[in-house]
Amino acid sequence: MHAIRLHTFGPAENLTYEPVDAPSPAPGQVRIAVAAAGVHLLDTVLRKGERGPLPELPALPTIPGREVAGIVESLGDGVAGLWLGKRVVAHLGFAPGGYAELAVTDVDRVHEIPANLDFAQAVAMIGTGRTAMGIVQFTELNSDSVVVVPAAAGGLGTLLVQYAKHAGATVIGLAGGPEKTALAQTNGADLAVDYTDPEWPRTVRTWLDGRHATVVFDGVGGAVARETVDLLGPNGRHIVFGWSSGEPYTTTALSEQVLGPAMTRKAGGPSPIRTLESRALTEAAAERLTPAVERFPLADAAAAHRALENRRTTGKVVLEP
Repeated sequence: MHAIRLHTFGPAENLTYEPVDAPSPAPGQVRIAVAAAGVHLLDTVLRKGERGPLPELPALPTIPGREVAGIVESLGDGVAGLWLGKRVVAHLGFAPGGYAELAVTDVDRVHEIPANLDFAQAVAMIGTGRTAMGIVQFTELNSDSVVVVPAAAGGLGTLLVQYAKHAGATVIGLAGGPEKTALAQTNGADLAVDYTDPEWPRTVRTWLDGRHATVVFDGVGGAVARETVDLLGPNGRHIVFGWSSGEPYTTTALSEQVLGPAMTRKAGGPSPIRTLESRALTEAAAERLTPAVERFPLADAAAAHRALENRRTTGKVVLEP
């Protein structure tokens, strides 16, 4: 089979497309013929030799990627035969190996893909979708809610806009440039504003006409976060799940960090991550959420990384063998 391998930490060009031995499923595992592999911002961090939130860097050489969808084509000992031939999606957890034509994972991580989702959409929901479900559980939205979503044209922002709109909220989407603001509006934002325009806060305030935002879903941080928090009313909520700008902004009394561990605690139950994954796939199957996907050939993984790092992507980045 072919896969993307990283032999040395560094720039995107270090990702190479090459033949490798096919993995064999261990007991309790399935092997998936990969039709779509998710690319996460964390993948670009690890590629550079920074471990981010993970306990350690992967051993080199490594096949990056932790989100895959495809067809089960081989079973390890102890796995029920009914899985063979199923369309499935799985988050591989801390184990890499997704940027490949074949990948193995524990059967307990696998979900059958709803019939109305394609492989790339399923990958988007198992990763980005589960994060969206983890974020929205911290607030109850209704027709009185006024929600601001920075980075509204990204994979996660798209889902948050759609979720808030489906809940009946008024939604303001912020995005960089006319193409992305148009996408935010297409996805349901009542107002879509270009946050590269220095006058964007005034534009929003004029449109709100005396109203205040009630919720900010913030994964950007920095100057954009400071401006969006200023739009909140006295009882507003600044829900922080990241800071893609590189500058956290959580100094206000309205801020609440809902990073990974907080999301899983909130979801509760014996398998909170799986619960969030199932919710995401259910929302997509019901067509309440439709993930935005940007596809690259598996061999062009380096180009996908560069596009993601330079914010030239809209939606979830997916590699297709």
